[in-house]
Formats: sequence, C-alpha cells, structure tokens
Amino acid sequence: MTQRRKSSEGGSGERVSGRQPVLEVLRSGRPLNKLFVAEGAEGGSIREILARARERGVVVVRVPRARLDEWTGGIHHQGVVADVAPYAYADVDDLLNRAAQSDRPGLFLFLDGIEDPHNLGAILRTAEAAGVQGVVIPKRRAAQVTEAANRASAGAAAHVPVARVTNLARTVAQFQEAGYWVVGTDGRAPKPYFEADYTGPTVLVVGGEGAGMSRLVRERCDEVVHIPMLGRVSSLNAGAAAAVVLFEAVRQRSRAAR
Repeated sequence: MTQRRKSSEGGSGERVSGRQPVLEVLRSGRPLNKLFVAEGAEGGSIREILARARERGVVVVRVPRARLDEWTGGIHHQGVVADVAPYAYADVDDLLNRAAQSDRPGLFLFLDGIEDPHNLGAILRTAEAAGVQGVVIPKRRAAQVTEAANRASAGAAAHVPVARVTNLARTVAQFQEAGYWVVGTDGRAPKPYFEADYTGPTVLVVGGEGAGMSRLVRERCDEVVHIPMLGRVSSLNAGAAAAVVLFEAVRQRSRAAR
C-alpha cells in the first residue's frame, strides 16, 4: 500500500525508503520533494545518496531515527526516507513509439492480474534486468507501483516504465496491430516456452498468482506456452515464470545478434 506522510514536516508525497530504492530514484531523475536521513547515518551508500541529492538540489533533512521509524510504520528504512512525487505511469502510445525508434526489437511484459505488490516488484526487477522496454498492468484488481512494490524491485521500478490500462485484452490487440507477436504463459499449453520465437517484436503475457491469464487475454494471444515441470510442484510462481521466459528471449536475441 502506498504510504503518504501526514506530518507537515514530512510533506504529503509518497515515501520511498531504504538505501538502494532511494538511490535508484535519485539516479532515475524522478522528482523528489525532500530527503530525510537519520541523525548519525554516515558512510557507504549514504555518502553517494547525499552526493546525488546535492547534485539534484534536493533538500536534505536530518531527523531522529525514531521519526523515520514512526513514518515508515516498521519498514526497514536503513536510515533513509525520500518524499517523492507520485509514481508517473507511462502512456502505452509513448512506449510503442519509443520502442519503434530503438535499434532492437521491442520486448514488453503484460501482467494479467498480479495482486501481490511484492511479486510485482520482483517481476519489475527481472524485467529491468532483461531489457524489457515496458510493463503493462491493469488498473483494476491488480497490484500497483507502491512503496512495497518499489522496495521489492530493489529500485528497478524507477527504471522500467509501467503503463496502466483499463482493458488488457484491447491493449494486446493494439500491440498486435503494431506488429508484435504475443506469447502467453499457461501450464496447460501444449507448446514448451523454448520452442517459441522471441527474436522479433514480442509481448510476453504472465497471468496472476492463482487464476492465471483471463479468458479474453488468453484468446487474444498469438500462441500460448508452458514451462515444463520435472518435480512434484505443478507450476512456478508468476515472478519465476516471467524470469524463465524473459531470459529465454534474451538468449535467443543474443544468439541472433551474433
């Protein structure tokens, strides 16, 4: 759940806490209102955080560590809390235009009903590492980019653009019209994930933790693949499934480039 500071000293923006998430926000250029640092916190990554804050002209306020404990409600803040502008979701058309101008085929990740913000954050971290050019999520019945998701992403949420849409199936069709091949993931699909071709403009769709992809989104996919399971567990969680397939796309693209 997104945290908002109620005290007049702390402002009314969203909180990002923890050294790595705050550092990534500073690196990304996302607007910061103030940076709060615990009294006595020095050295290590704090030095870089303070240096980057100075470069950007961000106001730094030293406060008692107990104040940060109170503001974060028990979250492990590591002595650093940033008051930032609300997360700015990307526009789908802008994502498509930016990908069209890239020197590599577009690679996008659609998340159909991921409800756990920690799962969302972990997936955003994987997506950023795999070079995904954008993530698309539904506006309803799905986790949003909150403090919990940002922390779980280890700051990657500051670097990978996320768009919210009202109708995910309609957005799938929009990408198909733009020349994208849409690959869905479903444990019941007959085709294994490594037999799909991800070298062209590709959208990977990963369903929610329980129900998987919705019927309308599944029917919209150009093909649906599964990850073979050799153990007793019948499926991977959404984050692990996304990682497996995304890095198969990375492997295929790297091989094609050579």
